[in-house]
Amino acid sequence: MSVFSAPDPVGAALLAAFRHNFHQYKSLSDRALAQLSDAEWLHVPAPGSNSAAVIVQHLAGNLRSRFTDFLTSDGEKPTRRRDREFEEPPTAAAIPPLRQDWEAAWGILFHLLDALQPADLLRTVTIRGEAHTVLAAVQRQVAHYGYHAGQLVQLAKTVRGEDFSSLSIPRGQSEQFNRRMAETR
Repeated sequence: MSVFSAPDPVGAALLAAFRHNFHQYKSLSDRALAQLSDAEWLHVPAPGSNSAAVIVQHLAGNLRSRFTDFLTSDGEKPTRRRDREFEEPPTAAAIPPLRQDWEAAWGILFHLLDALQPADLLRTVTIRGEAHTVLAAVQRQVAHYGYHAGQLVQLAKTVRGEDFSSLSIPRGQSEQFNRRMAETR
């Protein structure tokens, strides 16, 4: 059955779009992070800014808090220590476990998205005691994670400089890309 022939085609399409967007943001982040050494994950580009490691810690904490027991408990879990997410890891030795935490936290979201049904989109969930529809709560996180994915890409570009491998269409290659796309149609 296609998404558009489901009993609630709009809800099914929204859930499919959310899944796609979250997968895209994770992939974009992963491809940027893969270009950094463990030590480079700790690079802080300017005073008061965050390293890639801090952004990953924050996203992992946010993912875990927001999407664990999503439909039945507040999205800001009492066990979350958000301020600690913004503390720099002491050494590059902290990066491999952080990568594992990152993968596990995304797994929570993707498991939830596989379980959500179109009828769930208008259910009410809370974040910090504030009521949201599931639709609004998930869209809020799409925007939040897109913001941080962009930060991770910019950090990787800053650290790698000319050695950064483009994650989209490289500069000066738009026409070739458009021709290839037209040829595949």
